[in-house]
Formats: sequence, structure tokens, C-alpha cells
Amino acid sequence: MTLLLKLAGSCYKEEVSPRVVDPVARRQHVAEAVFRVVVRDGVEQASLRNVAVEAGLAIGSIRHYFDSHDAMIIFAVEALVDSIGARVLAHVEALSAGEGRPAVRVLSEVLPLDGRRRDEAVLWLAFATAARTRPGLLPHAERLYDGVRFICDKVVRRMVAEGTAAADLDVQLEVERLASLLDGLTVDGVLHPDRMTPELTVSVLERHLGSLR
Repeated sequence: MTLLLKLAGSCYKEEVSPRVVDPVARRQHVAEAVFRVVVRDGVEQASLRNVAVEAGLAIGSIRHYFDSHDAMIIFAVEALVDSIGARVLAHVEALSAGEGRPAVRVLSEVLPLDGRRRDEAVLWLAFATAARTRPGLLPHAERLYDGVRFICDKVVRRMVAEGTAAADLDVQLEVERLASLLDGLTVDGVLHPDRMTPELTVSVLERHLGSLR
């Protein structure tokens, strides 16, 4: 009987012992819940309560990791920028190393050509629009804006170096033209996906790059 009581007590202690939570993983989990809410319902619906429900957490748990609603949204935007940036940077570095990676392949990483990239584009547009009235988001929206132009600059300069673009090209102007084209294709791909299809998006991009010769 004594042995059984000891075993029962041991099991009880294991059940009630606090579970160790990885704060980094938990914050990322919350950020992903923010993404799902924003993609589905828009930034205005990404309240602490709605995000908590989406994440399967108590609202107190959300507040434990984020001081405010703005802090939660800003963290989510940072996570988005870092995720896109890391993936695209790998392509840019390969391009700079002369691996022969086609320019269209590099630029396609920021276009809504599949489910994942479409969701990223929806998030980018939603957060960039929200930054107009939320000053805390503005620096992160600027990172996205500058990041697209950084990619375009690398691509255009590489094309000139390879001879696939005219040697006397006005690089700065063409960088802005290309970035504006990507912005427009992204907006159309998100708002009118049945009309600006992935195939048409790539064709427009290829035609533009071909015109730089």
C-alpha cells in the first residue's frame, strides 16, 4: 500500500509540474497566429483576443510575451521581414557569386506566385497600408520598401555585367522601374488573382527584363 501511495504521489507531481515554455518559440507561435488572422480577416481584426483564440492561448499568455497590442503586431512584422529577407538574400548572394541564377527566378521570390508567397504579399500590403496611420510600423514597412529596391539593384547591375542589359543603362532609373513593376504585379496578383495569374505575372516580368537589352 505504501509503495502504491508513493507511485501515485509521483504521478501526481509529474502531472502538476509546470511545463517549460520556450519563449522564442511561443512568440513565433503568436506571430504565426497574427499572420493567419491578418491574411483571413485583415489587420484591424488582429486584436489580442482574436490572436489569442487563433493561437489557442489565454489572452494573459499573449500579454506575458507582449507588453501591448502594438508590440505584438510589430514583432509579427519583424518576423515577416526577417523570413522573406533571409530567403531572398540567399538568392541574391548566389546571383552575386555568379552562379548563373536567372534574374526572373530571384525576383519571383517577392511575387505572389504560389500560396506561401501570396500570403506573404497579403501580409506585406496589409502591414504597409497600416503603417500609414501607425507610426510604430513605419520603419518596418520602410525595410520592405528598401529591400525590394536592394534586390532590383543587384539584379540590374548583374544583368549589365553579364551583357544581358545595355551597358549604358541608367541603373538607378531602371531599379526604380523594376521595383515599381514588382509592386504593381504584387498588388494585382493579390487583388485580382484570377486576372493577374502567376503565368501572366512571370510573362510580364520576363518581357520587362528582356526590354533592358
